[in-house]
Amino acid sequence: MDHYYDRANLRRIPELIALAPQAASSFLAFERDVYDSAGSVDPLTKELIAVAVAHVVGCPYCIDVHVKKYQSLGGSPAAAMEAVLVAASTRAGAVLSHATHMLHAFETTTPATSPDPKQDNSSPDCFC
Repeated sequence: MDHYYDRANLRRIPELIALAPQAASSFLAFERDVYDSAGSVDPLTKELIAVAVAHVVGCPYCIDVHVKKYQSLGGSPAAAMEAVLVAASTRAGAVLSHATHMLHAFETTTPATSPDPKQDNSSPDCFC
């Protein structure tokens, strides 16, 4: 493999579907319903949202696919960039507001001590 994110990798999606056909079918039906149903949000705006979210989650495949769809619906690079900046600002704001939990942890816990080797530490405190 020359690099991790080769667009040709998307041709392997049928292999993934075959590994979990029922779940894949449910997901694909959900995705079709979200993007194809006529609702309050028009297709151009749905793709603009998808472009912004793709940047937040850091998926180059999604960025590529949704930018192409957005562009085919008449979307502009300037509007896409503005949406990406809104998403980035919102994500940064969420990180900052979550720092309140850090303050709370400092205020309500005592400093960690060395783990007791006799205690069972097989379960992690955090999964991140």
